[in-house]
Amino acid sequence: MISKVSAAAARHRHVVLLLGLLVAGVNAAAVGFAPSLGEVLFTPLLLLALAVLILSVIAVGIRPASFVVLPPVPAFATPAPAWKVFFALGFLGPGSASVGALVRSAREGMVSTLDLVFTISWLALLALLVVEAWRGHEMQLRPDGIRHRWVLGSLTVPWEALPTAHVAPGADRPSRLRMTFAEPLLVRRRGLPWSWNALRTDSIDARFLAAAIRHYVGHPEHRAAIGSQAEYRRLLAALAAV
Repeated sequence: MISKVSAAAARHRHVVLLLGLLVAGVNAAAVGFAPSLGEVLFTPLLLLALAVLILSVIAVGIRPASFVVLPPVPAFATPAPAWKVFFALGFLGPGSASVGALVRSAREGMVSTLDLVFTISWLALLALLVVEAWRGHEMQLRPDGIRHRWVLGSLTVPWEALPTAHVAPGADRPSRLRMTFAEPLLVRRRGLPWSWNALRTDSIDARFLAAAIRHYVGHPEHRAAIGSQAEYRRLLAALAAV
């Protein structure tokens, strides 16, 4: 049941996030301009926030051994992480309450510097969480290499860098896949990458991803077909035969 809810939330993440932002806006307006209504909304929104935060913790453990095929890119992408959608929704409630409280204080002429800094910090955090959840597929295998993105940076590894992926010994469901490179000078990093030499695996099975990377490093003749349904079927068959 939770797997189906997570898959639906990830697939329709834009709609889910827009609805969350709408509810957050209503809550902020209620707290700021109609405190009595804000008090009525407080308890149900708090319970909802707690529920989706619990869902985010559970969803982190859902890591399928599969890619999403994106022919237009073309690429094989990691599934959109549902836990990020739930995590963002969980923080929208308290964040909107903070904004509403600032509006109410401003109307009463009692805004302090601390209130302003606190609210701006909340808004910055919410923007980061919502944008990260909105983007979806954070890691892609492409014909020219591996691309790992997050909201503040990216890591691009061409196949010519000959990446080798390592799963830590004894790790059950690792959240990162460490890499080494035979040609590290070919690796490109921009902004503030999540990690200089690792890929996030909180939405995909790390061993499956490592096996796919090893396959394309060792079989350059198949890289040009990455992103097609036919190549994805061939990849799954090849990995199953190993």
